[in-house]
Amino acid sequence: MTGPAASSSALSGGAHHTLQRGAATIAYHHTPGTDPEGLAPGVLFLGGFMSDMTGTKATALESWCAAEGLSFTRFDYQGHGASSGRFDEGTIGTWADDALAVLDRVTVGPQILVGSSMGGWMMLLTALRRPERIAGLVGIAPAPDFTEDLMWDLFDEPTRREILETGRWLRPSDYGPEPQPITRALIEDGRNHLLLRAPIAFDKPVRLLHGVRDPDVPWQVSLRLADALTTDDVRVTLIKDGDHRLSRPQDIDLLCRTVGDLVREIAA
Repeated sequence: MTGPAASSSALSGGAHHTLQRGAATIAYHHTPGTDPEGLAPGVLFLGGFMSDMTGTKATALESWCAAEGLSFTRFDYQGHGASSGRFDEGTIGTWADDALAVLDRVTVGPQILVGSSMGGWMMLLTALRRPERIAGLVGIAPAPDFTEDLMWDLFDEPTRREILETGRWLRPSDYGPEPQPITRALIEDGRNHLLLRAPIAFDKPVRLLHGVRDPDVPWQVSLRLADALTTDDVRVTLIKDGDHRLSRPQDIDLLCRTVGDLVREIAA
């Protein structure tokens, strides 16, 4: 782990740091907890596809955790935000390794993983690789297997052909002016990490939040995930008027309440 890369403070008191992973530089913010007994788990936020750690959910949850005395960590995958690398050179495996490196080298003690969209896939892969470090999971419109189920399976034949022959396709984005580069490597590597085709062995509590009006990840994905998880302690909350982002004030309040309830259950 390197020292601080800059002196800028996070919204709730954390500082900007970088983590060296091979030739890559992973940017992160970490806010230490103040729990005197050290019983409460920390919170690690895993962002979505083409998002970064400055998003509304990450920073709002960080501020809430700071007020509660909980440690909180947020970071950017390679090719995202302030981390090094090009987005179109990233894969599910690369980003999962980034998440694992942050868990291993930045956080201490048991952690609640909070994964948004693609981050929901990342949190599952991380939990399966470090089950002894994970106290619970909170998914926000989690999107495991999205490269296959929500991309490749839904692409028309010309799009598939372009990806296979040229190695990439630029998909228009509803979340910004820049198109999303969907690469052949992203699709093919995603198949090495599919989870919903078999039981997912995890025995800790899981909470899933999903908007019924989500146009990107159908809410039924959360039900499918709940069914695949081997733990019986799974609760799915559907927000009838919720979209994919779930970043409205009422959505943020629900997220913080969900994390808070889970922290209290685990600490007890």
